[in-house]
Amino acid sequence: MPHAVAGDGAVIHYRVRGRSGGEPLLCIQGLGTDSRGWIAQRALGRRYRLILVDNRGTGRSSKPSGPYRLETMAADTVAVLDHLGESSVHVMGASMGGIIAQVLAVTHPDRVRSLVLACTACRHQPWRRELLESWIGVAETHGMRAFATRNLRWLVGPRSLRRFAPAFGVLTPIAMSAPTHAFVAQVQAILAIDDSLRNELGKLTMPALVLVGSQDILTPQADAEEIADHLPGADLMVIQGGSHGFLLESALVFNRLEGEFLDGVVRDAVDPVLSR
Repeated sequence: MPHAVAGDGAVIHYRVRGRSGGEPLLCIQGLGTDSRGWIAQRALGRRYRLILVDNRGTGRSSKPSGPYRLETMAADTVAVLDHLGESSVHVMGASMGGIIAQVLAVTHPDRVRSLVLACTACRHQPWRRELLESWIGVAETHGMRAFATRNLRWLVGPRSLRRFAPAFGVLTPIAMSAPTHAFVAQVQAILAIDDSLRNELGKLTMPALVLVGSQDILTPQADAEEIADHLPGADLMVIQGGSHGFLLESALVFNRLEGEFLDGVVRDAVDPVLSR
């Protein structure tokens, strides 16, 4: 598995999948989750070349002691792009990965051709900060398997939870590959992000799509609306019935919307006159 070396020496592993000559799409996963979290989006590889990154602390990437910083994790993705020789890419981020994607776009706008932000936010809410702090306590006291089992309701919609609870109970601890210390370090990185990030979004000019599930209780629709309000020209789409985990639960809908958006961006870049 190929890897890049970050500025502090951390090894960042990644996978490249999909169409070899396709437009590059950098995929950044969320809290505690490695690149396997994009399993339901592999269909996008029929048209695009997917760059699937294991964030530091997950998968085969280095898992240094924390705390981490999301700015550092964004710089990790730049190291991957440099290693691949990619000057710019389309970027798709989910949950914590959506915040990393925003930081990447703000700090390296020349590297981002377009931006897709799914089930994410651009600033803290007091209740969510308290929730994340409680997650640290659960993980440190009871371990990651207990954390994943106890907190499924924040990630999975009630209908899916009723139907597939046993499967989620088995799969979630596997997908969340971060050991406790790295998971805690990632949570600390989220808690440390400056709320001024949302003000920086107004400087961005790349095409953007913001996606949210109507039943997402961790990053509700109001969070997506706030991002879209601050991100010039961003399109906002609500996936009806989708929870925070709509990338899996509503994968067909998500992939269609993501694909249509990217196809439009690529078409506009090739011939902006005909695309109007």
